[in-house]
Amino acid sequence: MTQLWIGLAVGVILLAVIAVLFWRERELRRQLADYRELLTRAADGQNIHQDGDAERFKRSQYFARIGTWDWEVDTDRLYWSDAIYGMFGFKIGDITPSYALFCSCVHPDDRVRVRDGELRCLETGENHDEEYRVVWPDGTIRWLRETGNVVRNDHDAVIKMMGVVRDITEEKASASYLQHLAHFDPLTGLPNRLVLEQRLSEALDQARQTETRVALVFVDLNGFKNINDHYGHAAGDRVLITTATRLKRILRSTDTVARIGGDEFVVILQDLSPSLNLQDEARSICQKIFIELSPPISIGNDQRHIGTSLGVAVFPDHATAMDRLLHIADLAMYEAKRSGNNQYRLGGESPARVHAQGF
Repeated sequence: MTQLWIGLAVGVILLAVIAVLFWRERELRRQLADYRELLTRAADGQNIHQDGDAERFKRSQYFARIGTWDWEVDTDRLYWSDAIYGMFGFKIGDITPSYALFCSCVHPDDRVRVRDGELRCLETGENHDEEYRVVWPDGTIRWLRETGNVVRNDHDAVIKMMGVVRDITEEKASASYLQHLAHFDPLTGLPNRLVLEQRLSEALDQARQTETRVALVFVDLNGFKNINDHYGHAAGDRVLITTATRLKRILRSTDTVARIGGDEFVVILQDLSPSLNLQDEARSICQKIFIELSPPISIGNDQRHIGTSLGVAVFPDHATAMDRLLHIADLAMYEAKRSGNNQYRLGGESPARVHAQGF
């Protein structure tokens, strides 16, 4: 039931964020279409000089949180509407906009790409549309999206670029959050099943090349439902978070632990020697896990020992295909669970009882 509610909550959050992003993207498209109409009129020579300032002011007021700019390519003069100063971390009047200043504010890793895009626009007349980072004077980094096009005179010569710029930092953060939710468990921060399968596939590919073993360990908490029922879901969440933290402590940098559901975790152990006895290797792995998870967890005024059941499958000994390896480890874990508390089973073998206190 806890997993169902967590899934529903995550689903609602995802739908809400997607809806906001969709609305903002649709609004931006409408605003950019209006501004492209302005650029077209300017390119046709309709009151560029006479009405330019008034038009720019009107448009900057119309576009919420969007600034307008134009760059005279011959003189290098750069015009910013009031909103753009803040996007670059300046106050109006503190600086005089120039193309050199603009370039210096663009993040060093993005500078060449932005410059190339602007030159391409000048040479071909293609619409200019770039996303890039700017570095404020205080070191703050913000994301901007810039779009524009060239303006030509009566002789078809390019005299300036005009466009709009918008702060998209929040959209980037929302997209990053969605990306994180799609790949990591929101409660424990561990990779989810999608990332687990991706990393397991990569681990198996590497093991084939290096002729090493990969161990897959399914970890299931015993009595977790009773914790939720007796102490509440907040206590259950604390158990899951503590378990995740403890499992991460025993891993090497090349290993992975993921949460794939309710009270189930999976550990991937790479680069295991093929010369070691398989039973001894499985016993050693499970002993480390049992020892790490054996200390009691504080729940309210109580100290609760949380038992575990472990199922182990090893590549290539038990299977060479990822799906088959996952299936064998899962079956082994349920065999261990049926045999009592704090037991492990190696794929295809009978359960072996291991007490954390005896290590």
